[in-house]
Amino acid sequence: MKNTENVSFGLRKIITEQFAVIESSYNEDNENIELGTGLRFGFNLQNRFITTILSINFSQEKNPFLILEIGCFFEIIEEDWDKMYNVETKEVSLSKELARHLVVLTVGTIRGVLHAKTENTPFNKFYLPTINVNNLVEKDITIKTNKVNKE
Repeated sequence: MKNTENVSFGLRKIITEQFAVIESSYNEDNENIELGTGLRFGFNLQNRFITTILSINFSQEKNPFLILEIGCFFEIIEEDWDKMYNVETKEVSLSKELARHLVVLTVGTIRGVLHAKTENTPFNKFYLPTINVNNLVEKDITIKTNKVNKE
């Protein structure tokens, strides 16, 4: 992988992929709440976007009652994109440090979206705790395209 330590980028778009409150799955008397997380990466070649898609769910007894998934689109400047994108394999490589940084920004974003979506509801008391992104991104990331080329 080429050097991607100092990459210039900007957050260009935030989307809410999924949001649901399942009130029937929530028992106010049950204080045993579990938090599940999921993370995916993607890219858009035309716009030079790296996408981080983070999902969270709060559940009780394996039944989710609060579900949220967001995507953050980070535009990479062309000079740095050229270091990250392999034309031959059609893959984007991210150092684990860059990937972690993008995930930290996405975690902060999902925290704000969670607050905004649950504001003035009984579910606003559920906060996203500190998440150790080192556990979510343990190594460099290679994002493969899902585009099929017919020749």
